[in-house]
Amino acid sequence: MTRPTFFVEEDKILAALFNEGMDDLHLFKPDSSPIFLERLLSLLPDDYYRRITVHNHYYLKSEFGLGGIHLDRAEMEKPQGYKGNISRSCDDLGQLKTAKKNSKYVFLHNIFDSLSDVGLHATFSPQELEEASRQRLIDKHVYALGGMSLDNIRIAKDLGFGGVVICGDLWNRFDIHHGMDYKNVIQHFAKLRSILG
Repeated sequence: MTRPTFFVEEDKILAALFNEGMDDLHLFKPDSSPIFLERLLSLLPDDYYRRITVHNHYYLKSEFGLGGIHLDRAEMEKPQGYKGNISRSCDDLGQLKTAKKNSKYVFLHNIFDSLSDVGLHATFSPQELEEASRQRLIDKHVYALGGMSLDNIRIAKDLGFGGVVICGDLWNRFDIHHGMDYKNVIQHFAKLRSILG
């Protein structure tokens, strides 16, 4: 998932991550003007568009041929007349079953304490996650979000999550104000990917 703000070199880093094997990108810029999203998308090779999901300004899905849209709450309705892939976020195990029925996949958060939002703590205990896994609430259609890092993605894999959403652990390795060399970001992504197989 992208950082919520734009920064220099972002398009180059995203293209390099796709080249390194990133499966999907969630374009998350909640307070942005659509013109800046359009600009970022126009800087990326169009081969990657079908692997990008947008969190707002949903018209970009059809304008750029993106892979889908993401609804940031489990109970949100899809835009009227929308046809295509939908994913959504959920922070309540009680809503997870319904959210999965109405989505291609669901982000369950906050699995661990956030690495990018200070004060945002894990929503579930390890026991609650293990029970959700036993009940098959957690499956290949549920992705772990929140505090995912090299230290804990194996836990998410063992619980049966279909994938993980990496944000802070990746972007904290690049100084968006002064950085130009993003080699550490790409190398770290390769390490994360090797654990997930």
